[in-house]
Amino acid sequence: MSQALRFALGQKDIPTHWYNMLADLPEPMPPPLHPGTKQPVTLQDMTAIFPENIVMQEMSPERNIEIPEEVRDIYALWRPTPLLRAVRLEKALNTPAHIYYKYEGVSPAGSHKPNSAVAQAYYNKQAGVKRLVTETGAGQWGSSLALACRLFGLECTVYMVRISFTQKPYRKSLMQTWGANVFPSPSEHTEFGKRVLAQDSESPGSLGIAISEAIEDCVKSKNTKYALGSVLNHVCLHQTVIGQESIKQMEQAGEEPDVIIGCVGGGSNFAGIASPWVQRKLAGKKNYKIVAVEPTSCASMTKGELRYDFGDTAMTTPLMMMYTLGHDFIPPKIHAGGLRYHGMSPLVSHLYKLGLIDAVNMPQTRVFEAAVTFARSEGLVPAPEPSHAIAAVIDEAVKAREAGQKKVILFNLCGHGLLDLSSYDAYLAGKLTD
Repeated sequence: MSQALRFALGQKDIPTHWYNMLADLPEPMPPPLHPGTKQPVTLQDMTAIFPENIVMQEMSPERNIEIPEEVRDIYALWRPTPLLRAVRLEKALNTPAHIYYKYEGVSPAGSHKPNSAVAQAYYNKQAGVKRLVTETGAGQWGSSLALACRLFGLECTVYMVRISFTQKPYRKSLMQTWGANVFPSPSEHTEFGKRVLAQDSESPGSLGIAISEAIEDCVKSKNTKYALGSVLNHVCLHQTVIGQESIKQMEQAGEEPDVIIGCVGGGSNFAGIASPWVQRKLAGKKNYKIVAVEPTSCASMTKGELRYDFGDTAMTTPLMMMYTLGHDFIPPKIHAGGLRYHGMSPLVSHLYKLGLIDAVNMPQTRVFEAAVTFARSEGLVPAPEPSHAIAAVIDEAVKAREAGQKKVILFNLCGHGLLDLSSYDAYLAGKLTD
């Protein structure tokens, strides 16, 4: 094929601003509510766990928010990330569809998560914070924050969901290599963790529990703030560098996507790829089909309810209007630990409610089948999380084949699976179930 398969931008093409989807919503989002008063939260309410500069971003109505030079300088270690056309996958599927993927696995931590981790560490450093505490599921966010804290000279503590702590030991090793303290959650390190273990000593944990532990640690400690890896507006904001770059790269490829797909758990990588394309959709550029793909076993959008709920199990966070399975829901022990969350980003939930995006769910064995198909054709081993997106991409490509219709598909491959090989072992040995 004479056409180039890799579409790369230069360092000068790293976005100078993050795109704030809130500025263009046709209907405003319901505000988060204080857990005690049930009134809309104020800036002062939020500064108990976040620095003021991040809270101002969370609440900002500005369309474009400038990326600090110090953050762009670190982004340049891996950004812009490549866009590739999956020609070999197209051939394996015998489809007329053109499949493109934005590959975020080239970051030092192997995923999209440093896009927000670096920004959050920078703003906390500016605010005089000495230590950040957080939760992590599969370990992608925890390792990214550990890296960012190391780069800005901050201490870092991570509560890692216990089942992932067991299934993915090298994520813990990566965090510790970058200097973080890592505890399996639920842990004996917090009062809430002790209560959970007293009720179930074999608890696999959940992101909701880990968030509760991290927040408890934060509010009881000096010079410490909390950092969140997904869900909230400022996290989704920082990830929009993905979608902005992909728009330029699709122009470079000379094609316009018909379908844009991303996996979704808390919502950060999906919002990152989707938001700039939703902006174009609202502006009448094209009626893109934009699809969020979640695990069948933890399907908040396709099986949950849209209502106010807590972001954590201990009910310490603000109440957010989101699709939820309930804050006390403990997800099954699936290997896509980054998607094991009971709720959905309020922003992504709002886009779904307004009909601007679609949602589907995928069972675990179907996801790994798609992951192996991708690895055997394209060479890259994808993480279990974006393999949900790959399963939906294959479905779209097969539909195009059956209809004899050319279709252009873009998806976000938000991380590699080289530290998830134990899950591939289980799949290849026939031990993985739905």
